[in-house]
This record gives sequence, structure tokens and C-alpha cells, in this order.
Amino acid sequence: MKITYYGHSCFTAAVNGKTLLFDPFISGNPLAGHIDKSKIKADYILISHGHEDHIADAAALAKESGATIISNFEIVTWLSRQGISKGHPMNHGGSWSFDFGKVKMMNAIHSSSFPDGSYAGNPCGFLIETLEGNFYYSGDTALTYDMKLIGEYKKINFALLPVGGNFTMNADNALIAAGFIGCDKIVGLHFDTFGYITINHAEAKEKFSRDGKELILLKIGESINI
Repeated sequence: MKITYYGHSCFTAAVNGKTLLFDPFISGNPLAGHIDKSKIKADYILISHGHEDHIADAAALAKESGATIISNFEIVTWLSRQGISKGHPMNHGGSWSFDFGKVKMMNAIHSSSFPDGSYAGNPCGFLIETLEGNFYYSGDTALTYDMKLIGEYKKINFALLPVGGNFTMNADNALIAAGFIGCDKIVGLHFDTFGYITINHAEAKEKFSRDGKELILLKIGESINI
């Protein structure tokens, strides 16, 4: 499975001939100025919550690529008012089988509002089950004991977790989360974009290594096969 990182919490997963784009925030990210947004094509766009640093480019990219939005009811409805006709609304605990695999919407502990301040539903994460492997994207979240249920429910090949702290878990908490979900390979997200979430890369990786786990911190635009 090919993962490409576009900065902050935005990444694509190429799986079963489809491209899944998560939390598109590129044009407003000063660290992603070298990314040509027009070259990002997606079959599905999955959005964890309504904050601008996760949804800013969703409407434009959905219109350009004809992608289907997968998110909560409030976000799918909000985007439909912007001319996005292809959407699949979900809510916590629900699951649905798509042509690339199965999506289960998971709990996340965070806040969520649209850029205008209006209600954007509850924040979430996604558990993706495919023939090429399973992965968990937590979305913006605090460490929560609910994550243990994920580890007991399904074998996870890799996970994408926030490591920046301040607004979300930091690397220490992400390491605990990795233990909860029973996953030794973690791709870090939500770091370095703003001053509040700048991290020491070497130190964070070393903490995971000492625990027999791997923390992958991709450069913006970098891809990796997992």
C-alpha cells in the first residue's frame, strides 16, 4: 500500500486501485507551498472533522477529481451545499463496504467546527480494512482508552497518529496509543505546521525505537510503501 504525505494530517493511500485522500489541507499550509494541488487525484476524500486545517481543500479537490466524500452527516451536508453531490455520510460505530474495502468510523476526542464557526458534528477517526492490509487513522484526538477496543477488534498493519501535542496527542501519548491498538508501525501526523506543534524528530523516533516500535515522519511530498 502506497502512502503519500502532503503535510499536516493530509495524506493519500493507494489501495486496491483506488486513491483515498484524507483531511486535505494544502493551500493554506506554508510548509506545503511546493505541492501542486492540481496533481492530487482522489477517488474518495475522507474527512475526520470540520476544522479548516483538515477540510480547506476538500471542496476544490472533490470538484476537480469527482471524488466521493466520506465523513459525518454534517460535513457531507455542508459540502453538498458547495456543489459536492457525491457523499457518503456516516457516524460513530457505523461501517460501510466500498469498492476498495471497508470503512468503520471510530471515536476521536477533539473539537469540531466549520471555518465559519458553525457546528460540524463530532470528530472521528477511520479504521480501513482492505485486502492489501488494515490501517487506522485516528484523526485529531487525545489519547483515549477506547483505542484498546481497536486492538482487540482487528489486526492493524499500520496506523497514522498525531504526534505534535498541544492540540492533540504528543509522541509520548502516540506511543501508548500504539500499544493500545497493538501496532508497531506508526506514521506521525499533525506536527511542525505551526509553532505550537513543532517537535524534535530524532527524540520522538528514539522513544518509539526503545519500545520496539517504528515512528515514520515523512517529508511533505514523500511516499512510502507499507
